[in-house]
Amino acid sequence: MKLRYFFAATLALGAAFVQAADRKLVMIAGPVSHPPLMHEFKAGSMLLQKRLEAVPGLKTVLITNGWPTKLVDGKRVDDNAVFEGADAVFIYCDGGANHPAVQKDRLAVLGALVKKGVSLGMAHFAVEVLAEKGGAEWKEWIGGHYENSFSCNPIWEADYKTLPEHPITRGVKPFKTNDEWYFNMRFREGKAGVKDILVATPSDAVRDGPYVHPKGPYAHIQAAKGRPETMMWAVERADGGRGFGFTGGHFHRNWQNDDQRRLMLNAIVWLAKLDVPAGGIGSASVSDAEIMQNLDEKKPSTPRPVPAAPAQKKAP
Repeated sequence: MKLRYFFAATLALGAAFVQAADRKLVMIAGPVSHPPLMHEFKAGSMLLQKRLEAVPGLKTVLITNGWPTKLVDGKRVDDNAVFEGADAVFIYCDGGANHPAVQKDRLAVLGALVKKGVSLGMAHFAVEVLAEKGGAEWKEWIGGHYENSFSCNPIWEADYKTLPEHPITRGVKPFKTNDEWYFNMRFREGKAGVKDILVATPSDAVRDGPYVHPKGPYAHIQAAKGRPETMMWAVERADGGRGFGFTGGHFHRNWQNDDQRRLMLNAIVWLAKLDVPAGGIGSASVSDAEIMQNLDEKKPSTPRPVPAAPAQKKAP
């Protein structure tokens, strides 16, 4: 009798392990972009993936240089087989009209995944699409998007003084980082189903510009002086999938901030529908040597100085 219970318990544990291990995350890092230590999509994704490898039950597949492709008869074509069995997709890349996810029939590819309950997360420029080319989908799939000249992209030090209760914020303390924090997103009507994760109040000077592009200032952004803004948000969709948008991530060195890095790791694990522990995802600190690893090769004409790290301050 005891032997029977032993085998039953062993089988149950084995089944639970298989189920837990069946969470597949596809990470897409965009091609080379911007000067050194900015938009380091590959290096940033590799840094995050290295720490995600320690998460039980999570399998990560990282695609660098944009959408997954393969060579067929000497021609490079999309390799959408990478998404088979995926539970979540995380994209960190340039956006707008050139967003890799809105080229060819890729919106349809993502749409088919969403219908199956696959979760989607977008970081930095990846939250931006055109209103007529991805806008409706981004609002449905991740809750909102950056819209050119409606949203704005100044570089400023956002002070996240308080954080809401959510799996994404577990173990994360209030923090500040100087980044290209986008705000004034084009959210779903009434912000339906959108959970604010990072909220801060831009100063009047930040609203007065200049912004990165177009320089601005925009009258509607100036008119909202004093209003708190959302720089990260999350949604749980009716199809069972999840989504989030994170507008930071411009400066590569900000991954050295323990709280910003843990926040992103928590978000990705939550996206894949795994439990985030009470203290958040464990994350080894990032040394100056590690932050310089796996950087993109920039054009020869582009100098490669090592700029000083952006100001990093933790709230008291």
